[in-house]
Amino acid sequence: MLRDLAVEVIEDAGFVALEAGNAEEAVDLLEARPDIAVLFTDINMPGSMDGLTLAHTVHDRWPPIKILIASGLVRLSQSDLPTNSVFLEKPYRGEAVIAQLRRLVDPTRSLIGCDLQS
Repeated sequence: MLRDLAVEVIEDAGFVALEAGNAEEAVDLLEARPDIAVLFTDINMPGSMDGLTLAHTVHDRWPPIKILIASGLVRLSQSDLPTNSVFLEKPYRGEAVIAQLRRLVDPTRSLIGCDLQS
């Protein structure tokens, strides 16, 4: 339900949002879609990778992609994050997400929201 709300807020701001339920789905989308500019992920998610591992994987394979990482359980410092990444502490307001996304990318490009349910 939270992922659906995040997608709605992101799309209402003019972004194109793609959804992935776990890191493996996000990587599949990135492999198939060269137009993706931002990954928005939670730290805690199902599957073989958490959001921080996914962020580092994405940075290593697709360095130009910007990354927005959220969590209400873990606090990360900038030194924990890959380059071109921002941490957003939960609970957050939709306006905070949109402000960070606008700082990261042009809204005409696509982004992935990966398991924003936590």
